[in-house]
Amino acid sequence: MKFYSTLYFKYIVVTLAIMFFSGVLALLATNTYYHRVIKEQNDAKNVAIMQEIVHYISQNEPANLENYLQTIANVGYQLYIVDGQGQEVFYGSEFRLTALDESVKQAVVEGEIYHGMRDYPRQLFITGFFANDLTNSVGVPFQYKGKNYALFARPDIRLLFNEMHSVLGNMMLISLIASLMAILLAAWYLVKPIRALTKATKQVAKENYDVAIDITRTDELGLLAKSFNKMAQDLKQQDETRKSFIRNVSHDLQTPLQNINGYANLLKSRELTDENRLHYADIIEAETSRLSSLTKQLLLLNSLDQLAHKRRQTPVNITEQIERAVMKSQWMIAEKELSIWLQLDEAIFDGDETMLENLWENLISNAIKYNRQGGEIHITLQNGPSAMLVEISDTGVGIGQEHLPYIFSRFYRVDKARQTKGTGLGLAIVQEIVHFYDGQIAVSSELNQGTTITISLPSSS
Repeated sequence: MKFYSTLYFKYIVVTLAIMFFSGVLALLATNTYYHRVIKEQNDAKNVAIMQEIVHYISQNEPANLENYLQTIANVGYQLYIVDGQGQEVFYGSEFRLTALDESVKQAVVEGEIYHGMRDYPRQLFITGFFANDLTNSVGVPFQYKGKNYALFARPDIRLLFNEMHSVLGNMMLISLIASLMAILLAAWYLVKPIRALTKATKQVAKENYDVAIDITRTDELGLLAKSFNKMAQDLKQQDETRKSFIRNVSHDLQTPLQNINGYANLLKSRELTDENRLHYADIIEAETSRLSSLTKQLLLLNSLDQLAHKRRQTPVNITEQIERAVMKSQWMIAEKELSIWLQLDEAIFDGDETMLENLWENLISNAIKYNRQGGEIHITLQNGPSAMLVEISDTGVGIGQEHLPYIFSRFYRVDKARQTKGTGLGLAIVQEIVHFYDGQIAVSSELNQGTTITISLPSSS
């Protein structure tokens, strides 16, 4: 990346441009204030001072007028004296321009006051205030020993402000250097975390999610870094979930496919007995059903992910749905000689009928599958004013405490040997559906005692 295209360079350029244009704006504003206010005040002040001086001359008539005027010049003024005959004398530092209209001189000699500072042509105040021109002066009349004179004067800027110029110049130079250093430091401080973010982003793009930006700032960049760290951890978790999902799907698809392929080859044997042929066909049929169930559940999970923002809301009779789910499982209930107890309030819930039906079928199927022979299942439904509470309890094998935190993970199987038929997706689907409707799900279980699953769904308004 070229230096002039970096944020660091652009920040410095923009800051310097702001300083320059703000300086120009301040200069123009100050210039306007000088011409409208200060210039007239400066003129009036100098006229008043000169009037005090000529009043003293007229009243006291010093013996040596030249010495007196030279003293005034030494104090810090440039003076120009002219009489009615045009005789003129300068005191103090030389004027840069001494041209002055004769009519102006004559008018002051005759008693008028000359406001040259006030009426000096408008220009930048730095030039106007320091213009060492005779026209940029004030003029007052006076008499000395019966003769009329005109006194033109202006402050000797060089004499009065020489030290101040050095002070101001040094101050401006130090201020400029300090400002530039502050700008460079501020730009570095601003760009440093952005560079760290850029470096970390490149690592994330390479699927390296073990990156963390160590920024303790509390400003917007600090919040951005904190959000980035959280995003990296979320991506890492999602990546691990995705890889685990692919591994589990591959395993759960590959095993039944291999079984189907193997037993299909065995069926080709001419020496196969009818009993073995039927046995192999039953296995192929079971594995096919398992594949069908797995693909249906995968499709359901995918539809839940896709429908996160597209809820279909229709009134669903939850009581009837639970009863139908029990009726569908009657053959499994009879096979295990289970007793089932229902205590259901009437409840209507606004939701997707198919999705909710899958919820109850998965829960009831698990309660039957993992129950003991001759066990019991208790299903209660309480329809409260703020929530609908469904509880399904069984007297089955139960779940170990070490497994409880993971039972809602996709493809997680408590039975690691996979001897019990299942896909490991049932409870994951249940949790997805419950959370889809902003509900809560809780599980309590003891080994060889049974499992209770409690679901709370917010009542439809």
